[in-house]
Amino acid sequence: MRYSQPEKMEVIKVVEQSALSVKRTLKELGINRSTFYQWYRRYVDYGYDGLADRKPTPRKLWNKIPKQIKVQMVDIALEYPEKSPRECLVYH
Repeated sequence: MRYSQPEKMEVIKVVEQSALSVKRTLKELGINRSTFYQWYRRYVDYGYDGLADRKPTPRKLWNKIPKQIKVQMVDIALEYPEKSPRECLVYH
């Protein structure tokens, strides 16, 4: 379940004001401790704005073929249609 920015702030307030331990309070709220501490760290570092949902950053693929190489391979493949992709790679 995703929590909104105000809901995250409310959870932080409840945990801070609770007479119970953090662990027990979070257990009663049904929130994972690591999730809470991520929220809390962002709240301490960036304030209320740090609790806003962040769009995930796209990961860079380690095996993505660069555009320039891809264009070269297509040119070679068009020049030698009788060869397999592996042969094109090995011989050029």
